[in-house]
Amino acid sequence: MRSSRRLERIPPYLFAELERKIAAKRSSGVDVISLGIGDPDMPTYEPIVVAAQQAVADPSTHRYPTNRGRAEFREAVAAFYGRRFGVELDPETEVMPAIGAKECIFNLNLAFLDPGDVALAADPGYPVYTGGPLMAGAEPVLMPLIPALEFTPDLDAITTETLDRARLMFLNYPNNPTGAVVPEGLFERVVELAHAHEVLIVHDNAYSETTYDGYVAPSFLQTSGAKEVGVEVFSLSKGYNMTGWRCAAIVGNAEAIAHYWRLKSNIDSGLFEAVQLAGAAALGPELDVLVRDMNAVYQRRRDLVCDALREAGVNVTRPKGTIYVWAPVPPGFDSAVAYCEYVLERAAVVVSPGSAYGPGGEGFFRISLTTPDDRLLEAVQRLRAL
Repeated sequence: MRSSRRLERIPPYLFAELERKIAAKRSSGVDVISLGIGDPDMPTYEPIVVAAQQAVADPSTHRYPTNRGRAEFREAVAAFYGRRFGVELDPETEVMPAIGAKECIFNLNLAFLDPGDVALAADPGYPVYTGGPLMAGAEPVLMPLIPALEFTPDLDAITTETLDRARLMFLNYPNNPTGAVVPEGLFERVVELAHAHEVLIVHDNAYSETTYDGYVAPSFLQTSGAKEVGVEVFSLSKGYNMTGWRCAAIVGNAEAIAHYWRLKSNIDSGLFEAVQLAGAAALGPELDVLVRDMNAVYQRRRDLVCDALREAGVNVTRPKGTIYVWAPVPPGFDSAVAYCEYVLERAAVVVSPGSAYGPGGEGFFRISLTTPDDRLLEAVQRLRAL
């Protein structure tokens, strides 16, 4: 059976390949420690689980949901944005649930791109920023994240021809995979560019609630004029240990969300309402202390990893956000992939090659902090021994 040409345009998904390699090693009796996938190892906070249990028992949640989402969820997201970011959202027109950020970002490509259009994608970046445009028949154009510019794109380097064809721009701060935070002035410049060239900005806000050292991440929508040109995809996966729940929201420009809704109503039947009610419970102010406690765990793990890498001679920067450490490949390896394969074979530790997130990630590797402390310590000791 032959797959579609659009499917042939994209490579196998990175984490699917990682899972295959891990399973093969473990089946042969190797004690593999995976630091590759950013999937929180701690359970979803208890109040969220209790809210979900109650919602599942409520027969009103058992019918088809609406793609627009339950009022309780939309109102909770709007209240959270007002409390957390000072951003006013109309829950009727500027908030809509999504079945996870990945699904939302992918579908935005289908909603806004035609063949011949361009999507500007951060490089390195989440693979869906490039895979989505390819599946939509459009062209992803990479915006290298420059280390000297604090892992931000050089907007002046984007050609006028590219900007004239661009319909979408994908950004993500705090940034996966680099752990960088947005520098002052970047969002303002992005808004100016979007106004000048009629580009829809899509800010992937998956890690705003996972920050360290007193840093508080902003929303793109806090920027003056941002709501006129952009949407933000807010995910509950990382900050609330809800990766498996597939609970997210798209917020911002009402017209863009209306287009997204039109597409979604022809693709699926919406997010299970019990999950929406659990998400609404997650966003209440009483859970803020649980988020802070979780961040303290990640900060401890971050320091453990960075201290061990520095002792081994790796020049690594402590990230202020995300659940990742982004580190340079040690000398003596031709590529990030070669280093990661060496680590897997010699130390039975899985780390992600930076090049898997785009050519701009070559020369780096990513460590996920979503592993219990004892196993994380053992993994970095194995790395140091190499």
